[in-house]
Amino acid sequence: MKKLVIIALALVTLNGFAQKKEHRKMDRNNTSELRQDMNPNDIADLKSKKLTLKLDLTDAQQKKVHKLILDQAETRQAARKANKPADGEKRERPSKEDMLQKQNLRLDAQIEMKREMKTILTAEQYAKFEKMKPREHKKRGKRGENQERKHNKRD
Repeated sequence: MKKLVIIALALVTLNGFAQKKEHRKMDRNNTSELRQDMNPNDIADLKSKKLTLKLDLTDAQQKKVHKLILDQAETRQAARKANKPADGEKRERPSKEDMLQKQNLRLDAQIEMKREMKTILTAEQYAKFEKMKPREHKKRGKRGENQERKHNKRD
């Protein structure tokens, strides 16, 4: 009888964990849909406020950062609209030249953003700003490493 209770408890626990993972995926999809519906001004407001909290920006710095992020958001939205297929058209895969051009444009925009932020922020704030970005990439890298370990254990 005890064995049956333990088995039932284990099954219920496993079922609960499986449902939680699925729920997290739904949240990620919903936030990306919400982000697509946001206008560039809203995006700039949110990002500049987050940076203000993390970097302790002055009002003048906050206005400059807001303008910079607004310009960036507007160009992204224009690019998104240009890449969106018209109604009834099938989405085609971009050629290698198009991908290379898009990546170069994206990297140029990042370089320009970095230069502008360097002029706006103090040295201490800029150091914090630089430390903020690599964390995201490290997390992504660790996630990939964990998946590789799982695959290696199965083999």
